[in-house]
Amino acid sequence: MGKEIPSRSEDYSLWYNELVKKADLAEHSDVRGCMVIKPYGYSIWEKMQAALDKMFKDTGHLNAYFPLFVPKSMFEAEEKNAEGFAKECAIVTHYRLKTDPENPGKLIVDPEAKLEEELVVRPTSEAIIWNTYKKWIQSYRDLPLLINQWANVVRWEMRTRLFLRTAEFLWQEGHTAHASSAEAVQETLQMLDVYADFAEQFMAMPVIKGKKSEGERFPGAIDTYCIEAMMQDGKALQAGTSHFLGQNFAKAFDVKFANKEGKLDYVWGTSWGVSTRLMGALIMAHSDDEGLVLPPKLAPIHVVIVPIFRSEDELNMVTDEVNKILKTLRQQGWTVKFDNRDTQKPGYKFAEWELKGVPVRIAIGPRDLANGTVEVARRDTKEKQVMNLADVGTGIPKLLDQIQENIFQKALKFRTEMITKVDSYDDFKRILDEKTGFVLAHWDGTPETEAAIKEETKATIRCIPLTADGESGECVYTGKPSAQRVLFARAY
Repeated sequence: MGKEIPSRSEDYSLWYNELVKKADLAEHSDVRGCMVIKPYGYSIWEKMQAALDKMFKDTGHLNAYFPLFVPKSMFEAEEKNAEGFAKECAIVTHYRLKTDPENPGKLIVDPEAKLEEELVVRPTSEAIIWNTYKKWIQSYRDLPLLINQWANVVRWEMRTRLFLRTAEFLWQEGHTAHASSAEAVQETLQMLDVYADFAEQFMAMPVIKGKKSEGERFPGAIDTYCIEAMMQDGKALQAGTSHFLGQNFAKAFDVKFANKEGKLDYVWGTSWGVSTRLMGALIMAHSDDEGLVLPPKLAPIHVVIVPIFRSEDELNMVTDEVNKILKTLRQQGWTVKFDNRDTQKPGYKFAEWELKGVPVRIAIGPRDLANGTVEVARRDTKEKQVMNLADVGTGIPKLLDQIQENIFQKALKFRTEMITKVDSYDDFKRILDEKTGFVLAHWDGTPETEAAIKEETKATIRCIPLTADGESGECVYTGKPSAQRVLFARAY
């Protein structure tokens, strides 16, 4: 069908880029560093968004929307946050263009339309939101304040890759305010659990929950928690973060509340987010050399039905039976595509829907009608089976559930195999170079050692796992005491 993609084993990066484009998920925009998310790709993002949005609302959060532009002085208020994002900021300095008097037909910036204060195009929204919270919060009765925003942000990336790293991307960002430190920490960990549940239950992608080291912490946070996933090339991918902000932003924006004793105190904050980077994770965690492998819970199309026919009469016969299948499955909430195009042969259609990762394909022709059966192919294992027509209404939903679970278990098995404990720096480097994956190693807890290891191996501390076994030891780099192993990997 002219849409062959490179092999993962030959060139993983090229495989990924070509798959994103040939599966009609996204393409590079003429705006440098930006992407166009195509309808098929956006429909997957919409499914992610819908599932997460329900999970947020089930935990008491409400959606709002805040401005794209942040006055520079406001952005600077929390110094660590401003410094951390400074190199990625896009700035608006003027508000008008005018015709170039020396070159009619061309536009130039109107020098008289310079803004009194420059505006930062949001790389993240803590500043504008906490400045707003100052007006919303006066008393403990106003707390907790649980707000989420679905938005776009701009981070001026020089090296971009579709979904994984673009100058503009879509995300959600939660920003909450609380009356106590304990309540804010509880919120931070609750949202980390929400992200982990979503990744495993919907994306079929196992993750490790942990805390970031000081060097990897979100600028302006007291603690950053994350979920880390393993991609098929042995690299890690940070799939979501949840930050305990302490009172840092409340102090920067003077957000105080009167507690139950009538005393003024600064509120405690959190922020947390996931982005369209999850699309990249979904692709790299499961897909193969034939195309996408999508877990049914996020697939835009659950079932595609391909008729086998030689004449219009045969197509009409098949269509009558397909209409019954469509009605049965759609009434159960499944999305079903009937690919009755007469411009392409069945083999072309099989390859096309395989490329797009549709979990189940049904083929049906006159011979199947005579036998009262259909041929059912599953995308994850490529296995085929013959199913009685009378069983389709119950058999296909069961099969979709099996596919969802199988995709997760396959990814979990791979992730488990890609975690290696090491006790020496030589083994540390060897595993990273030869096996790749996660390396569980002791670290002395210092930023200097972390930086040295990163400089020498390009591996970073992905997280300090929350499920630590309490095993003490010696740092693989310095030999100094270590309280527990941490998770290293090369990462996206």
